[in-house]
Amino acid sequence: MKNNRHTLRALALLLGYPDEKLRGLLPALADAIDSEAALPQARRIELRAFIGEMERADPIELEARYVELFDRGRATSLHLFEHVHGDSRDRGPAMIDLTQTYEKAGLLLGPHELPDHLCVVLEFASTQPPALARAFLGEMAHILNAIFSALRKRESRYATVLAAVLELAGHKAEAVPVADDEPMDESWAEPVVFDGCSTRGQAGPGQPQPIHIVRKTPPVEGARA
Repeated sequence: MKNNRHTLRALALLLGYPDEKLRGLLPALADAIDSEAALPQARRIELRAFIGEMERADPIELEARYVELFDRGRATSLHLFEHVHGDSRDRGPAMIDLTQTYEKAGLLLGPHELPDHLCVVLEFASTQPPALARAFLGEMAHILNAIFSALRKRESRYATVLAAVLELAGHKAEAVPVADDEPMDESWAEPVVFDGCSTRGQAGPGQPQPIHIVRKTPPVEGARA
């Protein structure tokens, strides 16, 4: 199996915030992907074209598009467990398990990094032998394909980066139906009278508020208070 370490790291960087530092690395990333040849030639050509567009884009517009694409919608979020667990309590244990996977491999997360962010996942995969990296990413293929589909629906060239990740995971990128995404800012808006609470599931002002009545069980005679 071909070595894919440099390609995985290059894809991780391409999915990062396109600040000045990253923009300065773009030519080297394109060369690393081409020289390792872990991806099919057609995909490498697409990635080089995408990198060229990033190099020619206005920096402020490039950064603004990135934030709008990845930070303001759930369907395109790069936090993988967002697509599986959402904001449920199950996400916490899953994050702990993934962190422990990294630690067992001798890797420690930085103070501001979350284990389920795709850039972190790809960085970790790049430290593993090619077969293990392929299997590790393959377990997440259904999530990666959902993100790919959401990016393709938005006609974003970032979709080719997700397609490349899927190919390294041993899967083919296939578009699947994607529901219209509700912006995160709207879904987490706070009602004025309940500052600090999500509006999700709450009735609007002046509307009946649902209540749930639970019958109190009478104490058992002789039981301790």
